[in-house]
Amino acid sequence: MKKIHFVLIPVIVLFSCKGKNASHSSQLIAPADTSVSAAPSIAKELNTDLYGNWVGDFEVIEADFEKLKGQTISRLNIVIKQITDSGVIAQSVVNGNSRLMRGTMTQSDGKYVFVMDEPGDNKYDGRFNFTINGDTLAGKWQPYDTMLATKTSEFHLTKKPFVYNANVMLPKEWEYVDYVNSKERKESYKDEQSGVVDTFINTVYRAASEKVYQVNSSKQALKERDVKNLRRLDLQILRNTIFARHGYTFKSRAVRQFFDQVDWYVPVSDNVEAALSAVEKENIALLDRFEKYAKDNYDTFGR
Repeated sequence: MKKIHFVLIPVIVLFSCKGKNASHSSQLIAPADTSVSAAPSIAKELNTDLYGNWVGDFEVIEADFEKLKGQTISRLNIVIKQITDSGVIAQSVVNGNSRLMRGTMTQSDGKYVFVMDEPGDNKYDGRFNFTINGDTLAGKWQPYDTMLATKTSEFHLTKKPFVYNANVMLPKEWEYVDYVNSKERKESYKDEQSGVVDTFINTVYRAASEKVYQVNSSKQALKERDVKNLRRLDLQILRNTIFARHGYTFKSRAVRQFFDQVDWYVPVSDNVEAALSAVEKENIALLDRFEKYAKDNYDTFGR
């Protein structure tokens, strides 16, 4: 994976009449073209204080929840890159997708009002409608594809710069249980008085050990003796914590459940390979190799 470096190149963004009308239409229609021209622009940039990462919860509020079956809260980063009289250029980073989007900004009642369209060439593209009021960016997202299980998501974000820090660790007070991948275990219980044996099915989950917040896989050059007795989930979390420190946006719900609520985690890219240190690359290879043969323990946990 190679790290994507965003370079701000001034551009002129031209909106057709059709595009302007679409922003105000009650029917959500994917834009025909959201590409950004590489031509130089003399347009003056506006409200540059709004530029940067706006990060927080992205929560599904309207959906076919039976079809959705899973995590309904993710970590969203809206990166505002450029604002001119011609329009706005931004990036949405969530659930393993990094999507360029463009749109408009107006001011109303002291708030900045944005209507932003993703390109429309991805099944999960849609439209962001949000406002910035002080230090809060809030709004809703709807997909262009009305057949998706998710119909509407809402978000409340705050400004959060991304800085790689090899020292950040997962919180010690958290319980690292994989609630996405469960198993059914048949168990029996014998009543001591009657002698009757009852059989029931229990849902069990795999859990990580304290090693996930004790071992720093970005700084410590791991040896085989350090990892050979770790659980498979330990190895997976230690490996993915490296990517989380670099701002990688995870596609897998099973991985996101461990990082989306971590305060220091800021998803900024879907490719961070070029940013990995030599120690991190070696540790990733070692952890990945031991994952294939490691085992997990399963137990019952409350949610």
